[in-house]
Amino acid sequence: MSETLFIAQLNTEAELRALMVAALQGDGNAHHALLSKIALKLRAFFGRRLGRDAAEVEDLVQEVLIAVHTRRDTYDPSRPLTSWVYAIARYKLADCFRRNHRREMIQLEDDLELFSVDESEQYSARQDIDQMLAVLPDSQRQAIRLTRIDGLSTAEAAQRSGQSESLIKVNVHRGMKRLMALHAEVE
Repeated sequence: MSETLFIAQLNTEAELRALMVAALQGDGNAHHALLSKIALKLRAFFGRRLGRDAAEVEDLVQEVLIAVHTRRDTYDPSRPLTSWVYAIARYKLADCFRRNHRREMIQLEDDLELFSVDESEQYSARQDIDQMLAVLPDSQRQAIRLTRIDGLSTAEAAQRSGQSESLIKVNVHRGMKRLMALHAEVE
C-alpha cells in the first residue's frame, strides 16, 4: 500500500470517527454526514463484488446504513470506526450470498479497500491543500508541507529547507495558526 493511500485512509478514519462521536452526542448534521460518506464507500465496495446489480448493491448499502444507525450505541469510540463498519458490511454481504445461494470468498484485508481513496479524491485533496497553503508565506508553507504533509521530522525538514529547527517549529506554528484563523472566518 502506498504511503499516500495509507495517510488518506488514516484521514478518512479520523474524519469518520469524529463524525460518529459527534453523532453519538446528538449532532444530527454529523450523523447525516457520516451516513452519506459511508454510503459512498459502501456503494463502491459492494459494486465491485456484485457487478452491475445496482438494486442489490443499493439494498445492501441501505441494510448497512440501517445497522450502523440502529447499532450505533454498540460502537466503541476507542476502536477504529472503519473496521466496525466493514464488519457489518461483510456480514450483510455474506447474508446476501446465502440468500442467493452464492459461495464467494471475502478477503479479510478488504476493510482497508472499503475506505480507500480513489485517485480523483487524492488529486482533489492535493489541490485543496495547495490552495490552502498558497495564502501562506513560502517559509511557513514549506515548513508545514515538509512536517505535516510529507511527515518529516523537524530535523529532517530543517536540513531539507535550510531553515533552523527552531524556525521550522515557529513557521509551522504560525502557519497553522493562520490557516485556522482563515478557516474560522469561512465558517
